Amino acid sequence: MDQVLKIPLLSVVTFLPLAGALLLLFAPREREDWIKGFALGVTLIDFILSLALFIYFDEGRVGMQFVEHIPWIREWGVSYHMGIDGISLLLILLTTYLMVLSVLSSWSAVEKGIKEYMIAFLLLETGMIGTFCALDLVLFYIFWEFTLIPMYLIIGVWGGPRRVYAAVKFFLYTMAGSVLMLVAILTLYFLHAKATGQHTFDLFALCKTPMTMKTQLLLFAAFAVAFAIKVPMFPFHTWLPDAHVEAPTAGS
Repeated sequence: MDQVLKIPLLSVVTFLPLAGALLLLFAPREREDWIKGFALGVTLIDFILSLALFIYFDEGRVGMQFVEHIPWIREWGVSYHMGIDGISLLLILLTTYLMVLSVLSSWSAVEKGIKEYMIAFLLLETGMIGTFCALDLVLFYIFWEFTLIPMYLIIGVWGGPRRVYAAVKFFLYTMAGSVLMLVAILTLYFLHAKATGQHTFDLFALCKTPMTMKTQLLLFAAFAVAFAIKVPMFPFHTWLPDAHVEAPTAGS
């Protein structure tokens, strides 16, 4: 069932935390308990909605489900294209569940800037869910980069004594991988346009782009390094010890 009660459920799950973060901007800074409760409520509702995705997901059906496809920048072939399969569904469930735990674990652990801290976590949740849903590479890249901002702040503002060093190191490593990914995405885009005459960032269309084995290996290497840095995997993991040690518990 792609749309539950005619509601674009996938978009709601993705952007509900963002809406919550925007509402928190208007919350009085001194009402810390209310801010914590509101953030917890948003993450709980989002987790419940992600359970609805799980309940209505048809495991016997092949292909993406809960698909939403709206043209965005027609001249460049960019669209708002979202959808999930069984793997991304589980990752969304894990994300929404961990965000509830993150807010709860921060209840008494964080003493300064509660409002900004909760906003950062809600923004991070939207970015993470979006990366698991995006079926357009421009949209995916936006979500991918969007997660960098709140994570940098969570480490750099609410981290330990060496938090600034850890945050900058995390930022530089991630940006290096992001540049490689951007080059790979644009290369794939222009190769597809040259081969088919169609300009699109649609993931499934780009997967069918004819190219040489050498080109495939180079593009794979660029994407693999970008993902390996963010995961992180050896030998691109050296930012991890500093970031995890200095970040607050929920940030880790």
